[in-house]
Amino acid sequence: MPADLAVIGLGHHGLPLAQAATAAGIATVGYDTDPRPVAELAAGRPPVDGSLTAAEIRRMLSAGFRPALDSAELGRVRTAVICAPTPPGPDGALDLTAVTDAARSLAARLRPHTTVLLESPVPPGTTEGPLRDLLERGSGLRAGRDFHLAYSPGRLDPGRRAPGGAQGAHALAGTPKVIGGLTPACTESAAAFYGRLTDKVVRARGPREAETVKLLETNFRHVNIALVNEMAVLCHEIGVDLWDVIRCAETKPFGFQAFRPGPGVGGHGVPVDRLGGHRPLRLVELAGQVNERMPQYVVQRSATLLNEHGKSARGARVLLLGITYKPDLADRQGSPADEIARRLMDLGAQLSYHDPYVPDWRVRELPVPRADSLYEAAAHADLTILLQHHRTYDLQGLSVKAQLLLDTRGATPAGAAHRL
Repeated sequence: MPADLAVIGLGHHGLPLAQAATAAGIATVGYDTDPRPVAELAAGRPPVDGSLTAAEIRRMLSAGFRPALDSAELGRVRTAVICAPTPPGPDGALDLTAVTDAARSLAARLRPHTTVLLESPVPPGTTEGPLRDLLERGSGLRAGRDFHLAYSPGRLDPGRRAPGGAQGAHALAGTPKVIGGLTPACTESAAAFYGRLTDKVVRARGPREAETVKLLETNFRHVNIALVNEMAVLCHEIGVDLWDVIRCAETKPFGFQAFRPGPGVGGHGVPVDRLGGHRPLRLVELAGQVNERMPQYVVQRSATLLNEHGKSARGARVLLLGITYKPDLADRQGSPADEIARRLMDLGAQLSYHDPYVPDWRVRELPVPRADSLYEAAAHADLTILLQHHRTYDLQGLSVKAQLLLDTRGATPAGAAHRL
């Protein structure tokens, strides 16, 4: 059965978009070259990152959503949205391999009058440059004349739920959608599609501006996290409670937005400090260096705390709590827990972990023991480190049971633990 929409890439971004479209009554096919997520979704099983529940997947399927491996499905839709991953490559630049592969698959099936949208994070110029070239060469059609082409930065916040507990469709509906088309007609075609999913559409001057919106938003987050991470180190040195400082500062109704420190920065939004042939963004480059040092700082603080309590890091029993990059999700993309674990191993610590969303964890190909009883494990450990504050954690009770607790999230009651 033909679909109105093809979502290309069923990862943390594409799947919630498919959910939102299906909920809006748009016949949607989800295309991915990886047979694993396609088979899992077709069987009604949720993604391993926990972004959607099994019940939400079942509702999508019952509403007509079809996961597919056959690229022929791409030639039967009016709108195709590329949500392929763009992870950082060895040089730190975004790897566009999955985007170009998706473009080639789509180009071979592209029909006139189709609206093609890109949502993956990409360097400015990608939509009207490499993507356009691939689509035109592979299809024989011309963008802006035979088919519409536009960019819209993905803005979903994984795990954030709207009032009432729902996410996906509702979270997208309340988030303005930025659109930049190759031509005014391309922009309006994209606006007509996204207008069915969101309450507000914002038109950028063109695809380069829309692509740069994503660049600015991602870098803004990382730079501000770096600032507050620097403040965390300073405040510890001078004996100031940074968490109280932030609590007070965020009462200012203008000119300030609260960010909070942590053991490192994870997630799928990769800061980009340089674009080929252009001047580097020096502030973003420095922010990256600051944030990348935080796992090392956490380990240094841990070793110091153990020493202050008459214990050596070598042989110490260390319990890590919460190893995902974000609270209440199973997604471990870029989580600082891995580097912290490796550095603690190098010091000779004996590690264990607890995370309600992660049943198994391996570091350097070695299994890390998982604690069955959180309170017993904390009472037995020489040091417990809170890396991620999942809602299921009773931090008041934990602070009583733990011999020594380092809170990297400022989530425990004041005075109940050593804070980052």
